[in-house]
Amino acid sequence: MNRMLKNVSAVLCGLLMAAQSFAQQSPNIVFILADDLGYGDIGIHGQTKIKTPNIDALAKEGARFTDFHAGAPVCSPSRSVLITGLHTGHTTVRGNATKQGGIAGTKGKSTVYRTNLAKDDFTVGNLMQQSGYTTALMGKWHLDGYDTLATPIHRGFDTFSGWLISYTGTYANGYWPAQRYTDGKLLEVPRNASGKKGYYTDDICTDESLAFLSKQKNATKPFLLMINYNSPHSPLDAVDSTIYKNENWPEDMKIYGAMVHHLDENVGKIKRYLIESGLSKNTIVFFCSDNGPRSEPSPQQTAVADFFDSNGALRGYKRDLYEGGIRVPMLVWAPGLIKAGTVSKEPGYFADLMPTFADIAKSKVKYQTDGVSVLPFAKGQKSAKPRFLYWEFFEKGFEQSVRYGKWKAIKTKGKTELYDIEKDLSETRDVAAQHPDVLKTIENYLSKARTESPFWPVD
Repeated sequence: MNRMLKNVSAVLCGLLMAAQSFAQQSPNIVFILADDLGYGDIGIHGQTKIKTPNIDALAKEGARFTDFHAGAPVCSPSRSVLITGLHTGHTTVRGNATKQGGIAGTKGKSTVYRTNLAKDDFTVGNLMQQSGYTTALMGKWHLDGYDTLATPIHRGFDTFSGWLISYTGTYANGYWPAQRYTDGKLLEVPRNASGKKGYYTDDICTDESLAFLSKQKNATKPFLLMINYNSPHSPLDAVDSTIYKNENWPEDMKIYGAMVHHLDENVGKIKRYLIESGLSKNTIVFFCSDNGPRSEPSPQQTAVADFFDSNGALRGYKRDLYEGGIRVPMLVWAPGLIKAGTVSKEPGYFADLMPTFADIAKSKVKYQTDGVSVLPFAKGQKSAKPRFLYWEFFEKGFEQSVRYGKWKAIKTKGKTELYDIEKDLSETRDVAAQHPDVLKTIENYLSKARTESPFWPVD
């Protein structure tokens, strides 16, 4: 009898310790990133043509940031800011292609030079690993340049499956890749062999993410999972182009609408699994986009953005430092932690995500960042004073941009434009001449906001 009591006591003690361990475990993080999704492409931000119920639900049941920005107006530098926590004046990758130096590779029939995250770059993956998290990234990386030893598994992630610039085969067939780079191995995708369209890349990404999550249900460590979708980036190619077949739209518009709709469906799958598995009780989900809506050289691409009003009231598109190029959706969903319907007007950007993740993990790891944690803002708090947010861009000559409270400045070709974002969201009225004091403060900041880059020198 005594032995039985001891056994029961031991079991109860074990269960109690397990419960306490779970209660004390830092929240898991799922970060979902769309590609070229405009601020106005989702229903919660005014989209009326494309239905995005799952993405909208994240905002309605959680927090929505109305003044959040990507790291840059194009892919690679934006993701570099996200992964390193350093803005484009400090991060390693400051453009899709270098101005000088880098490693040569091919893009179509052209030779392109790119650089990659360096070995000594401290990434959000490194931070979370050292904070006791299991780290995984599924989908698009775009920070390897043409270096096969600069993949996520070389930069702080325990698990990675997706496509890399280094292996053109992983994206040779666009949305229907014939190969997938998974944890150091280049694997075939049989359903897409010989040009077949059998397994859509975003669906692969979702399935891999669900498989990862299923392994975490009874894990003793918290996790960071980054899900980097490819939609709705060009080319126009949907898994099912018939969703809007009855709409009186041009065919390109039907395809784009179907791409955004299917992205929304995949977000819904991730959310449902988190709820059904019980992981949602201790998981914070972020949803964002890597830059503004498409503006490829082809008029067709810009026409799509204009048809759907993808940038809403914002000026500009992808590749612009105006708000349309960098302001993006930012939603945070965490039942029990984030109050439903919270709306934050605090300006923020990708450099803030590393300190936000560190805040969630209650990390003691030391790191450098140009951002601040936005977790308090997601909980409804407000900042005590304005701060500087910085961007630079090189594809149209050296351009700089800065936010400082309600002020937005863009400096190009030696001239600095100034806009009052609170009164002029569309950036139509340059008020630099009326506010010399504000201009002086911003110019002073711009003069010391950056460090030189060997790959993107300023002429």
